[in-house]
Parts: sequence; structure tokens; C-alpha cells
Amino acid sequence: MSGSLKRCSEGGVPEPQSSLCMFAIKAKLISLRGEKEGELTLKKKYDSQEGSLEQALSYLEKVQDCVALRKNTLLQKHLDAVESTALKQGLPPEGFEILLNVALSGKFADTVNTRLLKSLIPASVIPENSVVTAVSWLCVSKCSGNIQLLFLKWLITVFDFIDHKEQLHALYGFFFSFLQDEKMCPYVCHLLYLLTRKENVKPFRIRILLDLQAKMGMQSHLQALLSLYKLFCPEQVTITLPGKMKTFFKNPEGPWKATIAAVRQRNQGPSPVSQAVFLGTSKPQSRKRKWNAQLVIPASSRTISYLEEDRQKNHVCLYSTNKSFPVEQLQTFTQLLQNIHHLEFPSQMGSVLTNPLLLHYMNCVKDESIYLRLYYWMGQMLQEECTWCMVDNPCEEEFKSFLETVYKSECFLQEGFPACEEFLYKNLPLWDGFCCRSQILKLMSWIPLNSSSDIKSYLYDPLAQLFFTSSIYFKCSVLESLKELLQNWLNCNMIQVDSELSSSNSTLSGLVNVVAGLIRFVGWISTAALHLENNSTFLLYFILDFYGTVCDMYLKYNLPLLIMPPPGVFYPALLSMDSVNLNQLCYIMYRYRTNLVAAKKNELSKKKILQFKFSNQTYQEYNQYIIAMVGCLWTSSAFQKDTHPQGLCMDDKLLSKTAVKELKTSFNIVYHPAMMGYSVQFLQQICPDDTTLNFKLIKGKKWDWYLEYLYTQGLEGLKVFIESSISRVSQASRSKAENEEA
Repeated sequence: MSGSLKRCSEGGVPEPQSSLCMFAIKAKLISLRGEKEGELTLKKKYDSQEGSLEQALSYLEKVQDCVALRKNTLLQKHLDAVESTALKQGLPPEGFEILLNVALSGKFADTVNTRLLKSLIPASVIPENSVVTAVSWLCVSKCSGNIQLLFLKWLITVFDFIDHKEQLHALYGFFFSFLQDEKMCPYVCHLLYLLTRKENVKPFRIRILLDLQAKMGMQSHLQALLSLYKLFCPEQVTITLPGKMKTFFKNPEGPWKATIAAVRQRNQGPSPVSQAVFLGTSKPQSRKRKWNAQLVIPASSRTISYLEEDRQKNHVCLYSTNKSFPVEQLQTFTQLLQNIHHLEFPSQMGSVLTNPLLLHYMNCVKDESIYLRLYYWMGQMLQEECTWCMVDNPCEEEFKSFLETVYKSECFLQEGFPACEEFLYKNLPLWDGFCCRSQILKLMSWIPLNSSSDIKSYLYDPLAQLFFTSSIYFKCSVLESLKELLQNWLNCNMIQVDSELSSSNSTLSGLVNVVAGLIRFVGWISTAALHLENNSTFLLYFILDFYGTVCDMYLKYNLPLLIMPPPGVFYPALLSMDSVNLNQLCYIMYRYRTNLVAAKKNELSKKKILQFKFSNQTYQEYNQYIIAMVGCLWTSSAFQKDTHPQGLCMDDKLLSKTAVKELKTSFNIVYHPAMMGYSVQFLQQICPDDTTLNFKLIKGKKWDWYLEYLYTQGLEGLKVFIESSISRVSQASRSKAENEEA
């Protein structure tokens, strides 16, 4: 017996007559089979837990009586199947009616109904019929108040996924009746805000809202709905409402938004915001409630089939009817013109941003309700998805694309969005200056012109902190953005100052003060930045570029305002070692002179634009700068005649201690560090054999030749400055021009 056991354990072939060995083999086979069966059992158990969505929907649809979740493994299995499918890939359209009916019919406890409602994640669209059927359950009060509230939150969150809205609009009065419920009122107002059309505004509804406001106090959700009513029917809503509200509605608290984002990313992958142009009836790529879905107008299959049938059979122009014209059918500018008075804007206001036809409509038809809805939507999106206000935001690229789209829309409309202004004012103090830098600075250039003092505390102060602590490239980017901001303000608000604002001194004064505040702010940060960056020529170029706009405001933009650059900018530019900056400074001073001369002429002729006169200090400061420039570049007397208190005037004893030869001529157009290269090239041309480079040779007639040489090198700013500020050259140039004409 022991030998048989030994042979079995060693792997030998047992003897047929050895019953014990046969028993050992059978035991081993049974053990292996048991392990295999165990694995199969575990797999089956796992599959059973996952379940099938089709089976789950079939089971839930057939449930007639109240079913408890406790100890009901079948119900638990089907709930897991629904939740698993919803979280992984979203639910198909056909599943919503079944699940909504089950959740709102009161067949299950609130625990089950809550799980079902939280699982309603759309993979594509939500059929309108399923929503209407679900709303009908609210009439019979089968479900609890908490479930009704959760359903409303879900409906607001997925509003943009519903394929049609006509039947929902027909239920406007039904939803309105729920305003009496204090707990549901904020969310009902939110839903009504999305549904409201002009025909929905009735006197009895206005009275109800006013009564509710008197009862509950100044609630933001009631004010929002009243504001929309007032835009549609200002003659009926006569109360005064706040011009702006930071937040219209609280975000509906629920798990759907984040899950929708995750499902979309799994199904389609992250994609930048579409820069779509003409939006027709093509199927959108995404139904996500965030900007990347709202920037595309959904076109339902019903609309597509109707269009195709109409084109093929009747060949009738759809835009010839008197009914409201859906924007998903808007494809050409001709259609826009023919339907401009009955165009029905989409519920997804974000789709307006990428559609030039709708942007044209906003420009042509000043419908305040559109701006109000866009303001609400954009404010919500900007604040909710602000990258640097979230701990781990995987959608930074999408946020950048969204900001780019908003900026392009502002450029198209030639005006900034108030929602962007509030977003910047609120979040600039939290910004690190790095995240979305290009996009934020672009949006900053379209901040609306506002006479409010908020601009200092909300824009200038946080921007200055970032400006002084960041790199030179960030400083240059900020200066470029502020220059564009100034130009946008001037272009959008100052072109018609004469015709529109000259009769209103207070209005014009406010505009002048705001623009002056921006210019002085830039002068202050520019002076400090030049100290910090050791008078960088790169930085100085952007500073002078800003003042290139400032110096021409009176003549070019009809604005009675001229502000000279501060000494901390003027003198570094005058003594710059770069000819580009020196040439730019000369051109700027030439334009200052042209504007001041025009202002003086208008003052003498008593034109009405000069209700606002330039102060004598402006003329005095200009004259001091001109004396310094002419003394440096032409007469070589800057150290003696510069009269500016922060200028170059120095005592002769102090100058003698510098031990600099030819001290007085150090900054004229021959010896100036920025002009030295031109002087060398000029000498090499007129005296090719002289290797000593004797700059003293450039005098008399050669001085005039040198001037002509400089003009041929593209130094137009230097040319117009010298010809306008140096009397001898000015007279010579006039005589030359007269001779050429003769």
C-alpha cells in the first residue's frame, strides 16, 4: 500500500488493482473540477450583478404593486444594471419614459426613486414625450415632495438635451402653478426662465409674482423672472428692478452634470469648442449641457425628416410662413432677413456665439431678452468652469476654447459682455497670471466702458499686483491688452461724441474721467516697470505703443482729452539706445503738437466741442518736453535748458565731474546712442577712405545731408518731429515744397 502511494505521488502510473491510488486520482479530478466550477459561478454572479439594461427596463415597466428594496435581490440587480449603464455610457432615448414613469408613479420607496432619477444620464437626446408624461405624474401627487424637487432639478440640468420644447411650452401654466410651493419656487422660476416667451407674459402672472415678492422678500429668482417679463412687456411690469444681478439662480445640486461630462468624454473624447459657422440641421456631436453642447443647435430627427419631405414633395420655402422660425433651419443670410421678426432663438443660448447669422441678428434687433438670457447663461458657465477656481479641472483646454469663442463673439459684436466683466472682476484677484493667460487678457480688452469706481478696485489693483511680480513678457502682454481696451472704448463710445453727448456735460465728463483713469494707471505701472526692468527697450516699445493711441484721441476719436506721458516714460524713451523707440517718441510728440494746435484753434473759434478745455498744465508739460527734446537732439543744450522738474537740467560743476568729452553734444542726432549707427554709416559713405570716424565732420551742409540720409532710413517720426518743431528746418521744407510745386 505504501508503495502504491509512493508511485502515485511520484507521478508514476498506478496499478489498476490499487483502489487507493484510483481514489487519489478521482479526488484530484474532483478538486480541479470544483475550482473550475467556482470560477464559473463567480463569473455568473458578476454577470448577474451587472444585468442587462433591457431586462431591467422590462422588469421595471411591468412592476404593478409597491415593491420594497430590502431583501429583493432581483430589484437590486436591475437597479445596479441601470446605474452601471448610465455611469458608463449614458441611457438611450427609449429608456427615459419607462424610468421616469417608475420614479414618479410612487411604486417604490423614495430611496429607489432617488437612485432612478440620479441615473437619468442621457447618451444623446431625451424625447420630449417622456418628459411630458413624467410631468403628468405631478398632477396625481403619487410621489413625495422631495422626488418632485429632484425631478425639477434634473429637468433644469438636462433642459438642453430635450429634442423638442413645444409641448413643454404648452405646460407653462402648469409649471407656473408650482410657484406657490416655497421649497420648489426657486427651481420653478429657473425652469420658467428657460421657457418664457413673450406670449407667456400675462397681467395675472405678473400680479402673482409681485405678490410672491411681497410675501417672500427680494428673492433673486423672482427678480430674474420679473426682469425677463419686463423686457417682454415693459408697460405691464412697472416696478423698478436691479439693473444687474450677480447670480440669478442657484445651481441645481445634483450628480448629473459631472457624470454627463464623464460619459461624454468616454464616448467621444475631449474635443475643443467647435468654431462652427452656419448651423443647419446636421446632427450635433455632443449634447452636453456645458458650453461644448450649447454652442451647437440641436436638430431633431423630426425637423430633418420634415425638411426633407417638404423639399422633395412641395418645394415650399419654410421661411415664408408667419409662424415662429426655428434657428436650426436658419442657413443663409436671406433667410435671416426674411424671418428676422419671427425668429425663435434656441434654448441653448451658447449656440448663438458660434453662429454669425444669430450674431448679426443680435446686432440688428436689440432684443433685451436675448441679452439677458445670454448674460445669465454665460455668467453661470464662466463661474462654474473657471479653471483656477477648481482643484482638479481636466477640461482646461475646453475652457480656453470657450473663452476664445466668447472673445471672438465680442469682436464680432464690437462690444463686451457684462457677464465677462463680472467674471473678470470677481476672479482676477484669484488669478495666477498664467492659466489661460492669452484668453483672459483678450477678454480684458473688451470690458465695457463704465464710469463706476469699481474698475479701480476690481481691475487695476489686482492687475497691478500681478504686473509687478511677473515676467517682462507678462508686462508687455498686459500693456498690449490695455491698449486694445482703450481703443475699444474709444471706437465704441467716442466716435459720435459731437452728435450724441455734446449736449450732456455730465455724461461726457464721466466718459472722459474713466478714460483718463485708464491712461494714468498705465502711466503709473509703466514708470515702475521701467525701473524694475532696467529701462528695457522691449518693454518701452509696448509702452510707447499705448501712448501712440493716447496722443491722437482729440482729433482721431473726437474726445476732448490729452494726457502727456509721465517723466518716467518720456525721459527713458528720449535717452533710449534703440532708434525704433526714439523714432516712435518723436512721432508721438508730433501728434501731441498737432492735437494741441487743433484744440487751441477750436478754442479760439469757440466751437461747441470745447465745453471741455485742456488745462494750461497740459500745454505747459508739452512745452517742457519739447524743450528737452530739441535741446537733446538739435541744439545740444538739454542740460542747460530742460525746464521740467524731473528733467535733465544739471549744474555745470556736477556735469564737469562726469569727465565726459563733448558733453553738450552727447545726445544730439549725431552722437545720440540710438543714432550712432546711422552716423557711422553716413561717414563711411561720404568719406570712405577716412577710418578715424570723425563725427565733427557732420556739420554745415553735411548736417543737412545727414538729415536727408536719416529720412531715407525710415525714421519718419524723427522727420515729422524736426520739421514741425525746428523753425529753420520747417521753413526750409516749406520752401522746398513750394519750389517743387512751381
